[in-house]
Amino acid sequence: MNTSPEPEAERIYVDKRTPKAYHALSQTAEAVRAAAAGAGLDRRLVELLNLRVSQINGCAYCLHVHTRAALRAGETNQRLGVLAAWRETEVYTPEERAALDLAEATTAASGTAAQDTAYAAAREVLTEDQISAVIWVAITINAFNRVSIMSGHPVRATH
Repeated sequence: MNTSPEPEAERIYVDKRTPKAYHALSQTAEAVRAAAAGAGLDRRLVELLNLRVSQINGCAYCLHVHTRAALRAGETNQRLGVLAAWRETEVYTPEERAALDLAEATTAASGTAAQDTAYAAAREVLTEDQISAVIWVAITINAFNRVSIMSGHPVRATH
């Protein structure tokens, strides 16, 4: 009798299996990037938001993709390295801190009190267009995280 566990079922790459839905999500991401740029959000900040949300969700594939994008956009190794503990540092601007807090509140959806606090802090340093863009960035990367996590997108070693 075989007592070894069954091999893990191969995951379906939902982005490949349902390409029209994935294409629509990609178009949404393009619109969100344009809205963020139009609101004056620096590409480095957008990538920090993508990374922080992906850290919260544990999406290795999106962390891989957006770390490279952040570095290409001019982000520093120091700021990337301490992102998971951003509240404990002095390396982020008040605007970046407000955006990170709002993205976390959007992602965790831990209750209206945390969301209200993050929203109030964001209102002090961000415009309404920037607040909207930050929330949309968080919503969009959350969706991509789910696609990659549920598909089991691999991250392979690079040399």
